[in-house]
Amino acid sequence: MSSPKKRFFLFDVDGTLTHARAPIEERMVDVLRKLKSKGNTSLGVVGGSDYQKIIEQIKHPQIFDYVFSENGVVAHRGNEQFYSESITKFLGEEKLQQLVDYCLVGTFIELRNGMINISPIGRNCTREERAHFCSYNAEHSTLRVFQLDLMRRYAFGGVPYFSQFGLTFSIGGQISIDCFPSGWDKTFCLRHIDGLFSEVLFFGDKTEEGGNDYEIFHDQRVRGFSVKSPEETEEIIKSFLDP
Repeated sequence: MSSPKKRFFLFDVDGTLTHARAPIEERMVDVLRKLKSKGNTSLGVVGGSDYQKIIEQIKHPQIFDYVFSENGVVAHRGNEQFYSESITKFLGEEKLQQLVDYCLVGTFIELRNGMINISPIGRNCTREERAHFCSYNAEHSTLRVFQLDLMRRYAFGGVPYFSQFGLTFSIGGQISIDCFPSGWDKTFCLRHIDGLFSEVLFFGDKTEEGGNDYEIFHDQRVRGFSVKSPEETEEIIKSFLDP
């Protein structure tokens, strides 16, 4: 059990610890190890991706005391899973199918334990395709338009907005929308560490309204740091290494 006197450093993955869908760089690993070696510090990561994708990116899971995948709806302490929820059970088959049917026109869907990831370009796009989409999205706000459409539209005449299913839609990264039950955003992971630490410090890059770091960044239980790149995260971490 972690000491209540420790501070807990909690990191988003894409855009914070790593570049988008890229593995963590060794310079970041080195600075994280130095931070943890201070002795009064525990480390964790929280991301919307599934556990395996997060592990592929961070490469050194042993550095982190907690790995919260799918916003913490699936939670690991050490190498062992101790918590999991299901969006399929939350929605039921009928509502899930309505959402899938609507989004399948020109999009790709990844059904995870705790969320549905909806990507107009597809999760398996190449780096070149991703770069082209990011450029187009920056000019045309494609993800934001799609997000608002999902929140507001009557998809099947008499069927209400998907938001009335009890769902939240947030921009989950460079190429996709995360869909999950309201309250299953990244603040969900905080319930797993409630009372264990003297302070929780969160680092994320999508802290603007509509981004998937917005809710936890503004949560009163954490001290939030908004970053624009892994390099900025590294510099802030170094400031905590000074005597």
